[in-house]
Amino acid sequence: MKKIIPVLTLLSAILTTAVYAQNKAGYHIIKTFHIKSGGGYDYTMVDSASNRLYISHGTQVNVLDKTTGDSIGVIATDKDVHGIALVHALGKGYVTNGSANSVLVFDLKTFKVLAHVPAGTFADGILYDDYSKKIISCNGKSKNMTVIDPAIDKAIATIQLTGWPETATSDGKGKVYVNNAEKSEMDVIDANTFKVINSWPIAPGKSASGLSMDRTTMRLFAGCDNKLLIVMDANNGKVITSLPIGDECDAVGFDKKLKTVYSSNGDGTLTIIKEWSANKFTVAQNLQTKKGARTNAVDQITHLVYLPTGEFVPKKAESFRPSIIPGTFQVLVVGK
Repeated sequence: MKKIIPVLTLLSAILTTAVYAQNKAGYHIIKTFHIKSGGGYDYTMVDSASNRLYISHGTQVNVLDKTTGDSIGVIATDKDVHGIALVHALGKGYVTNGSANSVLVFDLKTFKVLAHVPAGTFADGILYDDYSKKIISCNGKSKNMTVIDPAIDKAIATIQLTGWPETATSDGKGKVYVNNAEKSEMDVIDANTFKVINSWPIAPGKSASGLSMDRTTMRLFAGCDNKLLIVMDANNGKVITSLPIGDECDAVGFDKKLKTVYSSNGDGTLTIIKEWSANKFTVAQNLQTKKGARTNAVDQITHLVYLPTGEFVPKKAESFRPSIIPGTFQVLVVGK
């Protein structure tokens, strides 16, 4: 037995080293950016072209250096902020103001507020469609979408849906896809006429919130309330597969080069899914993040993932979500 002990010790050391190396090679939280301003939070946006990170927080958007987390500026308004979209060709950015039922326009250089464009009731998600060259807001309570021409900053069309829209994405070829959360379907919009041309069920998924797309394989990734990520063929609405994710997914990111899908879940997990081909997907890792880290943004250059969250007080019965403790807001930076 005395001769066996050193061998067992050696084997244990080898296994420990192997496990450590494997964990180190996987995704982990690299650093945390702290923001002291108060209020809730929603979407985030990475602008790799200018090294910026836009974070919706309370009644303002915090603009950070995406590498260091240092503050670059603040876009302030009177009402709650949610989604962020950028139009570099015009030097402008757009922010949905939920309870103001409007979309704020700001200057990308100075962060000065340029205009407020009226939208539907509770403007939430937002998209810049590079095909039509239009800004499109998802208005939850009025169950419609407002189409804005950024050249004149005026609403030019309203797209009426049958249920509340969450997140939208575009194939860049004339189709816009939006999660109709209330109806558990994917609504398809013609970006020429701004009319709904298809409504595809997402079963077995229910009430999808997060949405992203691989334009190369024409696959849609919808993060659902029943802890499933649905992969859908954007050509015909066929559900290719469903994969398990964490609870309370509110955003889905996609890394174009790494062919990796990220489902950020409010239960404190980041489900990382590898796309091997148009029809083959596997869960690669479930990373423990932090409670409340339900939205994310993927940097297509550095391949880092940003997730806003904070510390929370116990949720009140009448509240939709627990309130964040002032001064604890933060952004987790995840990578390999």
